[in-house]
Order: sequence, then C-alpha cells, then structure tokens
Amino acid sequence: MIETVHVIGGGLAGSEAAWQLAKAGVPVILHEMRPERRTEAHKTGGLAELVCSNSFRSDDFETNAVGLLHEEMRRAGSIVMAAADANKLPAGGALAVDRDGFSNAVTKTLEEHPLVEIVRGEVPDLPPPDWTNVIVATGPLTSEALAKAVDALTGEAELAFFDAIAPIVHFESIDMNVCWRQSRYDKVGPGGTGADYINCPLDKTQYDSFVEALLAGDKTEFKAFEKTPYFEGCLPVEVMAERGPDTLRYGPLKPVGLTNAHKPDEKPYAVVQLRQDNALGTLWNMVGFQTKLKYAEQVRVFRMIPGLEAAEFARLGGLHRNTFLNSPVLLDDSLRLKADPRLRFAGQVTGVEGYVESAAIGLIAGRFAASERIGEPLSPPPPTTALGALLAHITGGHLSVASESGSRSFQPMNVNFGLFPPIAVPRQPKTKEPRPDGRRPSKALARKTAMSARALADLESWLAKDRSVAAE
Repeated sequence: MIETVHVIGGGLAGSEAAWQLAKAGVPVILHEMRPERRTEAHKTGGLAELVCSNSFRSDDFETNAVGLLHEEMRRAGSIVMAAADANKLPAGGALAVDRDGFSNAVTKTLEEHPLVEIVRGEVPDLPPPDWTNVIVATGPLTSEALAKAVDALTGEAELAFFDAIAPIVHFESIDMNVCWRQSRYDKVGPGGTGADYINCPLDKTQYDSFVEALLAGDKTEFKAFEKTPYFEGCLPVEVMAERGPDTLRYGPLKPVGLTNAHKPDEKPYAVVQLRQDNALGTLWNMVGFQTKLKYAEQVRVFRMIPGLEAAEFARLGGLHRNTFLNSPVLLDDSLRLKADPRLRFAGQVTGVEGYVESAAIGLIAGRFAASERIGEPLSPPPPTTALGALLAHITGGHLSVASESGSRSFQPMNVNFGLFPPIAVPRQPKTKEPRPDGRRPSKALARKTAMSARALADLESWLAKDRSVAAE
C-alpha cells in the first residue's frame, strides 16, 4: 500500500502538486487553512484562488518563455492549465481567465478525485514526525508561525518583498465614447478576437498631470519593512513613475500598436489598458496598475484617466507581504529542504514569481514526491525545458553572492529564455516583412523559436521516460 503524501497549501502550486500525486496513484491529503483562517489578499475559500491579476501572460509557446511553460505543463497533464483553458477570456495574445470559474474548476476536480482528501485548517508549525513525505506550498502568504518554524530549522532568515494588487473597474462605468477596444497590433490570442482590451488615451498634458498626481498621492507606508524590496515584475505604478517621467509610457502605458478608433489620425501620447476579468465581461482589470495609493487617492487619481472619470471600482488596489526561501542554499535539486529532507517546497515560497511559474514548481514537486513514494527515481526535467530551467535556477543556477550587508542576492524570478542553456542558430536572411505582431524576423526571434522547439522535444523524452517507469 502506498503511503499518503501531505501537501500544505491549496493555492496553485499545492493544487497542482496534489493533482500530480493523485494522477500517479499516490494518496494525498491537501491542507488548506482557508476559510477557517483568511489572509490579507484572499477573498474566498476556493482552491487556486487568483489574488492579483487574472492573466497567465503570453500563450505564445514558440517565441515566449511563459507561453512555452504553458505548453509544457499542458503536455505534463497540468490541472492548472486545464482549468485555465476551460475558463479563458479574451486577452489578445495573453491567456486570461475568469478567476471564479478557474478556482471552482480546480476545487471541483480535486474534491471529486478518490485519492485526494481536502482538510481545512492551518498547519501552524513544522509537520509532525509521522508525516514522512510533505510538500510545503504555502505560497507568498505563508503564515507567520510556519515561516518562523522553517527559519528556526534552517538558521536562515526569510527574504521578503511587497507584491501589489491592481484595481478592477465595472464595465458600465467606463466611457466607451472616449475609450475603444483593441489588442496591441490587433493580436488574436486564446479565446480572443484582436479587440480584447479597453484602451484609454492620454495626450501629453493629461499624461503629465496624471504622473504628477501619482507622485503626490497619499500612499500606504509600512515602517517595519522600509528596506523590503518590490518584485521588479510587479512594481506599484507610482513606484514606476518615480523612476522618471517617461517610465510609464515606455512600460504599461506604452501607446505602440494601438490606433484610437474615435480619432484615428491622432496618435495617443500614452494609453491605459484594461483587461477583461470575468466571463460576463462586467469587470475589467487595470493592466500594470498595482498600487500602494490609499483607497481615496486611488479613486481620485485613477478617475483622471480619460474614459474613467466616472469609474466605479469593484476592487481597489492594495499591498501584501510576500516571503520566500533562499532556495539555492536551502533546497536540493529535488526541492527537498537540506535540513529536513522529508519536507519538499513548491510554489512562490521557493523564489519563483508568477502564477504559472508557481504552479510549475508544484507540478515538479508533486512528481518528485510521487516517485519517492512509489520507489522509482525520477530525474529532474532537462534544463533545456522551461520546467527544468526554472528548477535549475532556484536550486543552484542563481549565483547567490553575499552583499556588503550580508544579505543574499537571490530574488524572485519569472521564467525567461535567459535561464535556458544557449543554442546556436544560423544567420537570418534580411527581410522587411514584419510579423503579425509588428516585429521583424531577427536572430533573437530565431533563437527563441529554436529554444522552444528544443524544449518541447526534450520534454517529450523526459515525459516518455517517466511514463515508462510508471508502467513497469
């Protein structure tokens, strides 16, 4: 009889790990403290709740590393990707989901699996000794008690940063006489039409006034964490504005690839985009507008955006504190804690950033734990794959150099082609013909395409070996 594996945390990583275990024939108890104990960011008791954006980012698996990770997870039988595909919303080239439908699908699938038991309630300390195979997938909102227990065990203080949440606007309050629907470069993505975003145009005077208001707005401050850094991929909009007057319009407010349907002859100086947030199309997420502005200031400042003068907010932005391990030092190459190998970690707590990356580490952790229970060794996914590149980075690929202050430089990381082993590509013929997204063929694009093709081929070989071991 195969012994049970305990998974602590019912977010994306924990849900994915539990699914991979059950799919391999290993019984699993999934511990989720919600709704008995809530967090600052979660709103429901559902598994795999999305607390920030509803976007899984690009779904282009040929030239985008996160899109490649999507495809690899699909091929590995991911519950997260299956639920995302079943609940996708129009979002240009991105994969965005109806957050309630997504969470409900993951919850229902796990509740109905005969090998999965879901136990509600917090695991406030290190697991008891008779839990001999445990996956800790408590995410960036790990409870303080458990975080302190892990700190005491490892002798390493946890690292921390603030992650910010973007506001959501009611569609009926958006002035569509000012705004228009269009995806950048009219790109058609999963479930999309090429007109998947609502665009709010700003001229130079409006943009300058908006940036000035962002900088002057009253903000939430956390004196106890003054030196805690933000994650670069999820900076508050006002922090970006502090970096220079043009930072926003070269970032989330860039106007490229867009034409104002109401004034086609006038090029906007900057554009605020909103992305559909639910299946009904009644809620829209302000793209790139994570913020630490106080609530009253958010309403005042964001209503300065043309088309949002009468905006009604279903949710205002906010901040929550994230924690993660110094994984290159603390974890082995199968995600086990060196100080206590019965504990395996997964998700954002390992130092990956992003929904899909977190779920991907849950997928790998679940497969490692299943192979351990079954008694069949499992090699890590090849470093040429997106799954393997992420794993290699957090378990040793990062050069964790001590700074003058004694702190480590390891920081959360999204998947990107910089994590992959290099690949040689032939010189590309010169052409003036652009791609549908406006980009011209280049050696860099060819390299990404070659890396993706290599990754999927190597992934299939790894999955085939795993399947053959399971069949023996």
